[in-house]
Amino acid sequence: MNLAAFETSTDWCSVALSVDGEIAAREVRAGQRHAELALPMLQRLLADAGLGAGALDAVAFGAGPGSFTGLRIACGLAQGIAFARDLPVIGVSTLEALAEECGAERVVACLDARMREVYYACLERERGRWREVIAPRCVAPEAAPLPPGRGWTGCGSGFAAYPAVLREAAQTIVAEVHATALAVARLAAPRLDRGEGVDAALAAPVYLRNKVALTTLERAAAVVKPGAEAA
Repeated sequence: MNLAAFETSTDWCSVALSVDGEIAAREVRAGQRHAELALPMLQRLLADAGLGAGALDAVAFGAGPGSFTGLRIACGLAQGIAFARDLPVIGVSTLEALAEECGAERVVACLDARMREVYYACLERERGRWREVIAPRCVAPEAAPLPPGRGWTGCGSGFAAYPAVLREAAQTIVAEVHATALAVARLAAPRLDRGEGVDAALAAPVYLRNKVALTTLERAAAVVKPGAEAA
């Protein structure tokens, strides 16, 4: 199987190409340039492999949660390639890809969701697959539930943004780990083998949060005024 994968849910623009299980990948810290960079990156990977886009059998993408714009870009790229060639598409959880990239067996995956919230999940590897111990959610960092037991590794930008608040969630923390297209490709391949790919029209991001920004009134209400705690 020849599989292309995109992961653009964070500042990183990451693209991978899996050819019969051998995965090559490129990534760059893109800022707001994901839409500009992703397709040329895939074209370079295809050229390096001596393949054309017509040789693809499926497309995967990091489905979220993450940046709303980034998720739409990855999903749109996957759909565009798949529509043109009638290929199956599979979306992979960004938090699961984060856990896969981390490499630990018990992972607290946590992304900074802005607006004083985090995207948060606890996953454990079980018989080669990731099992959700605490399901993905968007919560205030201080409200994130602690995983059971010990041996948890915390990773992702949420731990960099709120290190003091989240320090009890994991015994080891590697905040710099981010989800990659390579991890998306690794997770997508066996699912596609099991027939879990969908028609391109059915592919969709997973946002977890419906609001992109606070309103003016909400921002004003969030400001703690002197003496307000005693009111």
